[in-house]
Amino acid sequence: MTSTAAPSVRESPQWWPSGDPIPERLDLALLTRAYDFSAKAHQGQFRKNGDPYVSHCIEVAKILADLQLDTATVASGLIHDVVEDTPITIGEIEKEFGREVSQIVDGLTKIGHLPLNSKEDRQVENYRKLLVSIAKDVRVIIIKLADRLHNMRTLDWLPEEKRERIAQETMDLYAPLAHRFGMAQVKWELEDLAFKYLEPEAYRTLAKMVAAKRGEREALVRALKEPLERTLAAAGIADVEVTGRPKHLWSIHKKMEKRQRPYEDIFDLLAIRVLVNTVPDCYHALGVIHDGWTPVQERIKDYIAQPKSNGYQSLHTTIFGPGRQLYEVQIRTRDMHRTADFGIAAHWRFKESSKSQDELDRHLAWFRQILELQLDAKDPAEFLEFLKLDLYQDEIFVFTPTGDVIQLPKGATPIDFAFGVHTEIGLHCQGAKVNGKIAPLSRELKNSETVEIMTSPNAKPNRDWLAHVRTGRARHKIRQWLRHEEEQSSAKIGQEILEREVKRRRLAKLDESQLDAIAHTLGLNDAHHVIASIGQGDINVTQVLKLLYPELESPEHSPRPTAIERLMDRVRGTSKGVKIQGADGLMVRYAQCCQPVPGDPVVGYVTRGRGVSIHRADCPNLLQLIHEPERRLEIDWQEQPGERFLVRLAIEANDRRSLYADIAAAVSSTGTDIRTLELKSVDGRVTGAAVVEVENLSHLQKILKAVRRVKGISDVARREHIQTQG
Repeated sequence: MTSTAAPSVRESPQWWPSGDPIPERLDLALLTRAYDFSAKAHQGQFRKNGDPYVSHCIEVAKILADLQLDTATVASGLIHDVVEDTPITIGEIEKEFGREVSQIVDGLTKIGHLPLNSKEDRQVENYRKLLVSIAKDVRVIIIKLADRLHNMRTLDWLPEEKRERIAQETMDLYAPLAHRFGMAQVKWELEDLAFKYLEPEAYRTLAKMVAAKRGEREALVRALKEPLERTLAAAGIADVEVTGRPKHLWSIHKKMEKRQRPYEDIFDLLAIRVLVNTVPDCYHALGVIHDGWTPVQERIKDYIAQPKSNGYQSLHTTIFGPGRQLYEVQIRTRDMHRTADFGIAAHWRFKESSKSQDELDRHLAWFRQILELQLDAKDPAEFLEFLKLDLYQDEIFVFTPTGDVIQLPKGATPIDFAFGVHTEIGLHCQGAKVNGKIAPLSRELKNSETVEIMTSPNAKPNRDWLAHVRTGRARHKIRQWLRHEEEQSSAKIGQEILEREVKRRRLAKLDESQLDAIAHTLGLNDAHHVIASIGQGDINVTQVLKLLYPELESPEHSPRPTAIERLMDRVRGTSKGVKIQGADGLMVRYAQCCQPVPGDPVVGYVTRGRGVSIHRADCPNLLQLIHEPERRLEIDWQEQPGERFLVRLAIEANDRRSLYADIAAAVSSTGTDIRTLELKSVDGRVTGAAVVEVENLSHLQKILKAVRRVKGISDVARREHIQTQG
């Protein structure tokens, strides 16, 4: 890695890599002390290739120096492993090098190696330590990235299985973090090295093709570079620098996979970079280039006016160059270039200046959000999901009705936008307008669109939303709300099951203290969690009662109705049950085997971990559940206006002209929306199915009556088994 501005240098000490002088800005005396300390601590320790372990520490320090970081950071790089791998303590580090260095090393020691193949509880703890350490001092992650980069450069010496694990960890965690902190140079090299070990054949093949085309590629770059320099200079743009930029291998590989094309057919691999002194020069250069060469309109992007959330700024355009060859041109100032390559590291050195402090704060804004969302995460997979969702995607910019800009990942929907504005807006989102027109919440947003969110106090998240969100924030808040609702719903159901069983067995009414007393035995916190676990189906109510009443010898403590009697009670609707309001109840699922709709006699069945499944009382599948009668619930289904339920109707008829149109007209005449209508004719007989939206049982009966009146229809009825629609 090289800097855009050549720093002052001096003769380096013997222990520093030859040919790489230490910049004058660094305190050589402190670095030498740090080296001596590290060499002594690691004495007798060796790398897998046989080199003294301290050589790794030196290489990490060199990477940090190349990133133009301060003395404390480079010194911390030299001693970053001494506490983890030697008897040296943090107290000794602080005594020798001061509090600043000791805190950085402490942060590095705590996060360790973040083993992705460890047990989940260890993973969670490691992720928390990583986040907290970065929050205290962002230099922790910069050193960790430098450490990982050198380890990846020397991965050949490790066993194949370990190489693949470390490479996968690098691709999943460290490369996205480097990207999100704006450290493009580090990100590119980490990706290419991980690619080398994860897909060795594809890597070698592509590397050979790129090497074979190198001369041709350089000639094409020169073909545009020279006339471009002349044209920009003639336009009065001073001190302009034009260079060619090779695309890194992983980037090319992704393009080939995405477009399903061979290397020879990828035409936008030529990248030209134009460096100027000022922002006005950037826009002037863009105008000059568009005047001289034809641009591809949809490929013009202004990341200066709207920087990426990792701080990246540049103007991008794609033009038809010599021979109608496509070239990507990036135009930026030299300061922007430094930020693009080094990211947050570029601002840390100059953090005392107000401008760099603002840049530093902008770099960390996304991180603070993730820290807020993830400190209570219990699932390590959820953390990695955040990285993949939030850290590694192209961005779009959309506007609120008042003109405020909201940055979102490419593919984001109005739901992401709503949560991006405010959590409460997201939780009560009812609909959206995009550019003044009603749009579905699942619609992908595009750059520069204006989005307005319509809210309602009664609106609430739907589990289906999770399939349509792209931001970690939206996903986290939806899941958090769903978990809360699920717990409340489970507690309500569990309470009903428990009270019913206590009453049936003619036992004394239970109080909270009794359940608290057995909670620990069940591995739960308190009475509330006991009741919720019963509702979720994780704990059997008989198990709870046996703990409270050891004298209970069997589940048949008191007489119970037969299965047929219970079924008939439900059909007659003689019992009052749990009130289920509408189709959006979090823990309520409507069984597709029998297609219940409001008005049908229904029975609830408590599934294990998936809430209550609602069946028609005459559903044949209920007979299969006879062995667990305590999991049945009486249901009082309260219809809500405006709700619709999908019902599949089986149709049989004699074939004739216009039959399809007449069936569709008959259904539509009842004010019904048809989702699908599929008919098949064989030897003059038609069979098929229609999926319709109905409000309730009476509405369904009206549809059936209308279809039966169609000429040629021999039978139409609710189909008992529904194929799930994709």
